[in-house]
Amino acid sequence: MQDQQLFEYAVIRIVPRVEREEFINAGIILFCKKLNFLHVLYALNPQKIAVVDAECDVEELSAHLKAFESIATGEKTAGPIAQLSPPERFRWLTAQRSTIIQTSKVHPGLGEDPKKIISQLFQQLVL
Repeated sequence: MQDQQLFEYAVIRIVPRVEREEFINAGIILFCKKLNFLHVLYALNPQKIAVVDAECDVEELSAHLKAFESIATGEKTAGPIAQLSPPERFRWLTAQRSTIIQTSKVHPGLGEDPKKIISQLFQQLVL
């Protein structure tokens, strides 16, 4: 059995109309430094997004979230940010921004299996 590991996570939020500050939870970013784990898990719900902004381009949102995922995994085609170390990529992904895709504050936790933790957080906070 693994020891409990410190992890950090943030909720990815879709903010279709930034001026209204209404958001929809769309994903989770989970980071565990000791296990060198950085992963993004997301799902878009076009019906929920349409309630906030019927004109929001869900395909464009999907492309941006895919970029988040590519940066998290360090894909070489994802540009210079993706080439940073996992802690630097996590900090970049969770940096405060005022765009259509934002993240919550970073929250800490303890757990053994980061894949199980991200799945649980995704079920609780997104679906």
